[in-house]
Amino acid sequence: MSGLFTALVIIAGFVGVGIAVLDSQSKAPGPLASDRVLIIPRDSGLTEIADLLQREGMIEHPWTFRAAALLSGNWTKLKAGEYLFKARASQADILNIIAEGKAVEHGITIPEGLTSEQIVARLRENELLSGDIIQTPREGSILPDTYKFPRGFARQAIIDRMARSHREVLAEVWRRKPADLPIKTPQELVVLASIVEKETGRADERPRVAGVFINRLNRRMKLQSDPTIVYGIVGGKGTLGRSILRTEITQATPYNTYVIDGLPPGPIANPGRAALEAVVNHSRTKDLYFVADGSGGHAFAETLEQHNRNVQRWRQIEAARRDPGRAAPDNSVDKVEPPPAPEQRTEAPGAQRADLGESDVYPVPANRRTAASADGTRIRAFDASEGTPRDPLLNKTFDLNSPKQIPPLRP
Repeated sequence: MSGLFTALVIIAGFVGVGIAVLDSQSKAPGPLASDRVLIIPRDSGLTEIADLLQREGMIEHPWTFRAAALLSGNWTKLKAGEYLFKARASQADILNIIAEGKAVEHGITIPEGLTSEQIVARLRENELLSGDIIQTPREGSILPDTYKFPRGFARQAIIDRMARSHREVLAEVWRRKPADLPIKTPQELVVLASIVEKETGRADERPRVAGVFINRLNRRMKLQSDPTIVYGIVGGKGTLGRSILRTEITQATPYNTYVIDGLPPGPIANPGRAALEAVVNHSRTKDLYFVADGSGGHAFAETLEQHNRNVQRWRQIEAARRDPGRAAPDNSVDKVEPPPAPEQRTEAPGAQRADLGESDVYPVPANRRTAASADGTRIRAFDASEGTPRDPLLNKTFDLNSPKQIPPLRP
């Protein structure tokens, strides 16, 4: 018995020394010379992971890694994924990172103002995501933002997260709406916010643009927003890839706010938090009109007379940009089309008919946010090529009426 006891003591001593040595080696700086990202494949066991770490120069002896994993109990917790390991990371550090699943996080930024179809297309193009999307979300039901995810994260899970964030933000903003807001439901708030989102890309202008539309709703004036024409024609694709035609201004669609009264039946894009906030915190002005001012923003007006002066200034700016030093050439003006029948004319509330004389040009509503002359005639349609090959910033959200951001027209 004495001999057996002595043998057990000796063995225990050797085991203790071995554990101490193993622990020391496990915590010692490793051979990795610089930071390194490594992907641990799915269904990798302890042996496969240890061998992979040795091949990649992250550990020296696979058996010590396996022993450390077994002794710590972490060998059952090792997870597949993409991991970042710091230079000189010890075996213990590496083991803890993999066991805790501290995977590298990637990000995808969804700009405000994209349609649901455009957002789904972006997610499908991202090679770091996996799986397909069950169904394109309803327009205006997901929140544009930057979302973090690990490699291999499900695309549908991103959509679900965006929908959850939208519901949370919408509920928060709706609780703070003023009592006199002519918006009756949270869905109507999203609809108007989507129009504001598409009308201006400038954060400082959103409340004032929203104020214009609120004032028009209160006066029962048509909203007359160009982006609603585009959406009524192409729907979720989000872009025409060309200028709006004169005939399309009066084309009856459920979304064309030059034809319908009040709000369209649904959103025309997915607005961000700022656009939703702009509607409930809109500027308390008397503005009823706005037009591009040549600086990337808009000139606002309370009366048609003021607006026509702003339009005339914009006409001069645009003509000078087309051909500096001389008047705009004839081919820069939209071709005149036969005027529609009188009952088909749609003019801005309170707009004054100009004496057309022999020119027989059909007057466009005076609150058009495209270039128009002081007499109301249409000069040039805005370029609605957002998100097409003609747009050097593919799918970038911007104000289609801003001369700083609109891609130049091609012959």
